[in-house]
Amino acid sequence: MPRVGRPGMSAAEKDELWRRWRTGAGHSEIGRVLGKFPASIFAVLRLHGGMMPPKQSRSEVALTLAEREEVSRGLSSGLSMRQIASDLSRSPSTISREISRNGGARRYRASTADEDTWDRARRPKLCRLAQSGRLRRIVANKLKMEWSPEQIAGWLKRTYPDDERMRVSHETIYKSLFVQSRGVLKKELQKQLRTQRVFRQSKKYNTRGTRRGQIIDGISISERPPEIEDRALPGHWEGDLIAGSGNTHIATLVERHSRFTILVKVNGKDTKTVVSALSKQVKKLPQQLRQSLTWDRGMELANHKAFTMATDTQVYFCDPQSPWQRGTNENTNRLLRQYFPKKTDLSIFSQAELNKVARRLNQRPRKTLDYETPADRLNACVAMTG
Repeated sequence: MPRVGRPGMSAAEKDELWRRWRTGAGHSEIGRVLGKFPASIFAVLRLHGGMMPPKQSRSEVALTLAEREEVSRGLSSGLSMRQIASDLSRSPSTISREISRNGGARRYRASTADEDTWDRARRPKLCRLAQSGRLRRIVANKLKMEWSPEQIAGWLKRTYPDDERMRVSHETIYKSLFVQSRGVLKKELQKQLRTQRVFRQSKKYNTRGTRRGQIIDGISISERPPEIEDRALPGHWEGDLIAGSGNTHIATLVERHSRFTILVKVNGKDTKTVVSALSKQVKKLPQQLRQSLTWDRGMELANHKAFTMATDTQVYFCDPQSPWQRGTNENTNRLLRQYFPKKTDLSIFSQAELNKVARRLNQRPRKTLDYETPADRLNACVAMTG
């Protein structure tokens, strides 16, 4: 069986990768923890379809790495195979096969022998789709007809009630599609799935114990006070992330009264990173400009309570799929595409460069402000309330 992960990733790192993936961490967050590029994390996840592969287990009768190291030391000391076997309480034939299988007495190395043994380990039992060409062809044809794996599995059970060989679970179909190392179903058939995902997205592997997209204890926009709605007072913001290539993002904050814009560099989309970056920038504002923030339902602000505690700014969340409830922010994000076209790598911009772009936008007259600039409008508000 191919080893999990890419060269240079230890077994402990692989375990940590999968542990964090199961708890809902993103590629960037996992990469930062492991000191790897997000693309490397993505490659490992894609190789296994987002599903943690079963761990290989060592047979009780197989030599351990420690025993192989004793074999290596014994050979270096000139001991005979029979003497090495006696010291390890092993059969001489076992030691003889171990040495000859791994390069002979002169080339034997314990660590290399142990790794090669894992690679030579017997593959797991072939799945039913791999064993039956007839079943595999039926499943492939149904996928081409845009049937879901669950529909296929149910149809097979109903069509062949007395033939266990013509049964296959929908999870097996998904694994055969997403885990390409199985070599059972062609990758092109993934395109027939409705979701078009590259990973198998399931509750088991893709949540933090709650339904994805659910903000815990989030206050709805319907509870936002009237003074925020009519833009009468400054200090109320709308926020969002704009996306670039390679899973890169920039956080945008727009003040509703003045249309003043703040751009925030974020090194990932996970809630810890986003909340930390937003808090750092918002805390630089005067207290009277830290009244509220309205965000969409993105999980990047799942840790909104930490943001409120750090900045004393109340957070409100829009209704699902209602971008017009953050209309000021949406309009500003469209303006920002002049500086950050789609498919741009946003990670290359420093905070200083983002500040420069925001300054240009804030010093541009706006028709909605009677051709006053956002910077002038905000400064006037601060002077009046200060």
